[in-house]
Amino acid sequence: MRVSVLASLVLVVSLVALFAPQCQAQGWEAVAAAVASKIVGLWRNEKTELLGHECKFTVKPYIKRFQLNYKGRMWCPGWTAIRGEARTRSHSGVAGRTAQDFVRKAFQQGLISQQEANQWLNS
Repeated sequence: MRVSVLASLVLVVSLVALFAPQCQAQGWEAVAAAVASKIVGLWRNEKTELLGHECKFTVKPYIKRFQLNYKGRMWCPGWTAIRGEARTRSHSGVAGRTAQDFVRKAFQQGLISQQEANQWLNS
């Protein structure tokens, strides 16, 4: 999906560049830099700690029915093979739902207690 988002961006930027007046080149460069910054911000690769274990977390955008959506994944290498996953239209909401999915799966497999799960989900 990343390729289709980038390909769409390149097409839009190319069309805008084609029709932009030459005298506004400096303004165009500022707009291009701002757009690029926003697009790069759609992806996230982070590390977090869950009950003393280092975990990794990613968010990737994708297009579904002409709308921007996000897919989140969370895993803790060295502790368990469980993967928490979620898909939402909210960039900020995908993180919470992915973590909830991971904690639910860890609880179901007996890796964490009910108290630990509730404590982590409510924090």
